[in-house]
Amino acid sequence: MSPEKRTKLFERLRSANPNPTTELAYRTPFELLVSVVLSAQATDKSVNAATEKLYRDASTPQALLDLGEAGLIGYIKTIGLYRSKAKHILETCRLLIERHGGKFRNRARRSRRSPGWAGKPRT
Repeated sequence: MSPEKRTKLFERLRSANPNPTTELAYRTPFELLVSVVLSAQATDKSVNAATEKLYRDASTPQALLDLGEAGLIGYIKTIGLYRSKAKHILETCRLLIERHGGKFRNRARRSRRSPGWAGKPRT
C-alpha cells in the first residue's frame, strides 16, 4: 500500500471512529504496550486477569526488569506463549531504559519496533 493510500485509509478510520477504545485494562501507555504484547493469541479477558496483579506490583520498565524472566512468568503463565512473551517484554523494557531512559511515549511507529510487537487484529 502506498503512503498516500495508507494516509487516506487512516483518515477514513479516524473520521469513522475518532475515539477508539480497547478492552485491555491499562493506566499508562507503557502498560498498554505490555498488554498488547501479551494479547497475541490470547483474549483480552485473560490478559486483564494476568495484568491486574502484575501492574500493581510492577508497572514500569525497570520494575519489570527487576522481576526477571521467572518472576514475570509467575504473573503471565496463564496466557499462551508466556515464555516467549516474557522474553519480548523484558527485551522491550531493556531497550526502553537503554534508548529512552525508561520513558515510553505512545507512538505507534516506535512501538512496532519493539520485540514481540505485531499489533492485534480486530474482527
